[in-house]
Amino acid sequence: MSGSTNSTVAAELTVPVEQLPFVNDKHGGVIIEMVVPMDPGVFSASLKAALAKWREQGIRGVWIKLPITLSNLITPAVEEGFWYHHAEETYLMLAYWLPNTTHTLPVNATHRVGVGAFIMNDKREVLVVQEKSGVLRGLGVWKFPTGVVEPGEDINVGAVREVKEETGIDAEFVEVLAFRQSHKSFFEKSDLFFVCLLRPLSYDITKQDSEIEACQWMPVEEFAAQPFVQKHELVKYILEVSLAKVDKEYAGFSPISIKSAFTDKLSLFYLNRRDLDRASGSSKQ
Repeated sequence: MSGSTNSTVAAELTVPVEQLPFVNDKHGGVIIEMVVPMDPGVFSASLKAALAKWREQGIRGVWIKLPITLSNLITPAVEEGFWYHHAEETYLMLAYWLPNTTHTLPVNATHRVGVGAFIMNDKREVLVVQEKSGVLRGLGVWKFPTGVVEPGEDINVGAVREVKEETGIDAEFVEVLAFRQSHKSFFEKSDLFFVCLLRPLSYDITKQDSEIEACQWMPVEEFAAQPFVQKHELVKYILEVSLAKVDKEYAGFSPISIKSAFTDKLSLFYLNRRDLDRASGSSKQ
């Protein structure tokens, strides 16, 4: 038995240790970014050595970004105590916490962002669709165009794109009228759904054959009379706030570009500009 143990120890000592490619993050941790293939045994030994060094240096969080082509390195990382944090189409991110304390690493992204578009023409007709898939498939229910915002896409751009894709209608973003938050909806993630008011720039419909069964301009009263609308609180509120914007004094949120104090990257800040201007004007009087 002792001879076997000694052989195992000797074998482990002969495994070469290589410097793993890493960068320091902004929070006292490191990110190992694997790009070049490595033998799993060499990777395991190199990871052990790196973790021991970083523990002595007071490093806390350690991340490993593994491209899908290096999936053979997942097992050595997991055996060392790493856990899955999140995955994208081309890579897996694993995480590890070095201190003997409860980790404070940020959780994976928690929300998916969706948009719904309310578009009305001068005849008080709203743009509606029937979908080929989903819970409403084959039920003859007319609904507003909806979709999911793509990674890196702004809400206002996503709403215009979804309308164009589904209906062929060119539109201009006006405001975010309201939003809904729900939970446990898509792969157990939460969901933010933004109701957007758009202004039509064209009127001839070209429906998306792959996803849309039918599309039309429908009188708003006819849309509101659908039993589905009467029973579905979300759709009823969407219709109510949208008509309040069109016919009354309801004000939504429009985007302005802002710059952070920490980066030159621009982002969009949505606000009720009308009431802000009124409040600013009254405070100066």
